[in-house]
Amino acid sequence: MKFDIQDTFNKELPADPIMENARRQVNGACYSHVQPREPSEPILLHVSQEMAESLGLTQTDLESQEFLNVVSGKKVLSGTEPYAMCYGGHQFGSWAGQLGDGRAINLAEVVHNDSRWALQLKGAGETPYSRTADGLAVLRSSIREHLCSEAMHHLGVPTTRSLSLCLTGDEVLRDVMYDGHPEMELGAVVCRVASSFVRFGNFQIFTARSDKANLQKLVDYTIRHFFPEINGDGKHGYLEFFRAVADKTLRMIVEWQRVGFVHGVMNTDNMSILGLTIDYGPYGWLEGFDPGWTPNTTDRQNKRYRYGNQPAIAHWNLYQLANALYPLIEDAPPLEEILKEFQSKFVVAKIEMMSSKLGLVSKSRADVALISELEQVLTKTETDMTIFYRLLGKVERSQSIQEMQEIVMPAYYQEDAIRGAIQAEWQEWFTKYRNRLTQEKIEDTYRHKIMAQVNPKYVLRNYMAQLVIDAAEDGDYTLIGELYELLKQPYDEQPENEKWFAKRPEWARNKVGCSMLSCSS
Repeated sequence: MKFDIQDTFNKELPADPIMENARRQVNGACYSHVQPREPSEPILLHVSQEMAESLGLTQTDLESQEFLNVVSGKKVLSGTEPYAMCYGGHQFGSWAGQLGDGRAINLAEVVHNDSRWALQLKGAGETPYSRTADGLAVLRSSIREHLCSEAMHHLGVPTTRSLSLCLTGDEVLRDVMYDGHPEMELGAVVCRVASSFVRFGNFQIFTARSDKANLQKLVDYTIRHFFPEINGDGKHGYLEFFRAVADKTLRMIVEWQRVGFVHGVMNTDNMSILGLTIDYGPYGWLEGFDPGWTPNTTDRQNKRYRYGNQPAIAHWNLYQLANALYPLIEDAPPLEEILKEFQSKFVVAKIEMMSSKLGLVSKSRADVALISELEQVLTKTETDMTIFYRLLGKVERSQSIQEMQEIVMPAYYQEDAIRGAIQAEWQEWFTKYRNRLTQEKIEDTYRHKIMAQVNPKYVLRNYMAQLVIDAAEDGDYTLIGELYELLKQPYDEQPENEKWFAKRPEWARNKVGCSMLSCSS
């Protein structure tokens, strides 16, 4: 296995001189050198073949002992110096001080076919930033991250990727629901991949500590390597940098809303500077459409990170990033203007996104109301979001309202509800939708095609992930590969996999891991 390793920013910025994993406050540094914890008996469970090919790895590489050693943390690549990054962040709206890579260790950067990738192990042991934790990860959370990273990529959502999933051969103590009942679980390591793992919090920590010198070095590094399109330096360049980050964040959020993904922990330390979905913890997909739903048990009371609030939280997080960049700009109005642009751009982007989900190519002033009314009626009866939009793409404008409703009937968890109290509201909406379709010049067959390209048929529902986890904990890893292959083509019909195009089964409604999840992993 050969890696073409380039210098990372740890070669350009001042390093923490204490090269050990001991937990501590790290000042005046962007990162600390660390050593991964050596697993006792690593086993490779699954590899993303597509990601491996993007890195230039051959099948021979993947089958080698060296590959297993590297992606499990057992061996450090020759000529590299693994490190963990220092960052801070706002957690649930409150400044938390130093956070950092508490269980993530950056291995190296790989360049292949002009693409640059950073490799990072998640769950490979404690770092200076682990605080009171052990830096390890368990199989259940690692399966969820491995599968979801790749699933999101194939859905067209900006995301970090996953190369591999390994068992460590060690057990890890976890209290899955934070209820005082910890148990030993199987330990695992995921090898994550991204262009960069730099987060909002990397900049915040320096501003919080009045360390303008390192703040500027990090911003300059980030612009130079990841925003080469930015021309100019000084205040103008930093403002363009902030605008670019806001635009990337906007695109990510719009894509989350399109597919019904709920991150669950949108703290500023979990926000990628490149607008990538990062840190797959208690995430979930909307089953019954509910803007107030959050998958995070920690967020159950306040629901700060609920589906419908994700755009507002992204704006709030960008406001914190603006505060972090202010020492380099020292001019608030331009930053405030970019934040206002984010809000106005989101309104436009959401209408465009929702119009595409409804198969509307032309523009109409009535579309805003049509979209709003649909979201309102969707909340009045438990309706599976993924199934509803996918089936809506099969209606014909020549059909009666009743025929249209029958097509989407499998999306309702209680089919009697659509024929009951809110039947009139649904009929009214379908009437407006059919009338709107008659204004379109495109044929139904073309509309069906474009709707199928934006409304996925298959997503990684929590109950599906839990089935994989349950099987894996019993030593059966076949479902990992099955779902990985399924989710590589989420917009295709895949008749052989029709069993996965189904509502959440009733047994999963309140089951741990299927409804809400904790941050424990």
